[in-house]
Amino acid sequence: MDELLVTREGGVATVTFNRPEKHNAINLAMWEEFGRLMPVLAADDEVDAVLFRGGPGGPFSAGADISEFQTLRSTPEQAERYGEAVTGGERAIITFPKPTVAMIEGFAIGGGSQVALACDLRLCTPASRFGITPAKLGIVYAQQSTSRLVDVVGPAWASWILMTGDLVDAATALRIGLVHEVCDDLASRTHDLLQTLTSRARVSQLGAKALIGRTTAGVRGDDDETRSHYEASLHGAEYAEGVAAFLDKRSPDFRTARSTPAG
Repeated sequence: MDELLVTREGGVATVTFNRPEKHNAINLAMWEEFGRLMPVLAADDEVDAVLFRGGPGGPFSAGADISEFQTLRSTPEQAERYGEAVTGGERAIITFPKPTVAMIEGFAIGGGSQVALACDLRLCTPASRFGITPAKLGIVYAQQSTSRLVDVVGPAWASWILMTGDLVDAATALRIGLVHEVCDDLASRTHDLLQTLTSRARVSQLGAKALIGRTTAGVRGDDDETRSHYEASLHGAEYAEGVAAFLDKRSPDFRTARSTPAG
């Protein structure tokens, strides 16, 4: 779709919001497309990580496209369908098994912050601003989205952000854990981070993301799911390559190891 541009280079799939005339506001079709797109990228063995961004110079996203609300969210039935699409699109990003990164130039408001929070890692510029503004619209933020916000910044700051609807500057976002880094040269730092992510063992990243998700859901004991991740790592090609590279005092080539047939 024209509103989401998807490109792939060097193991990184980049999803660019492409509605500059609307400050990259996220419409219903885009939320629905996230639900279709992320499983496709998950199944693509050439994709190691996904980057979400606005166009060069930003903004990341102005939030939901409020202009749609009077036509696509005007009845209870429409509002329910709209909410389901948003929840589904957000869930598709949260549950994507590989690393996801949000590169935030300018502001990320409402749905923009929602997409950024759904990602694993978030980088921004010193001029970036964040806000989640249902209190300015008379809307109750969805449970999934609220839970994600609480998981990231804690209940105290989630209360501040949701109850005031005020914007948070980059320095505060860094202090409360809303972003991981504030970067003067955001493009260069994001590139370096993605280079690091794509050079690491996929089996380790898949396992880490799955176990972190279980932990935030309150599941802390081992079971068949965790054991499957342990088994995949202990008997996989990436483990053999990692050990061999360590002993040979060289950098591991996990991508080649994954693609080399066994035996």
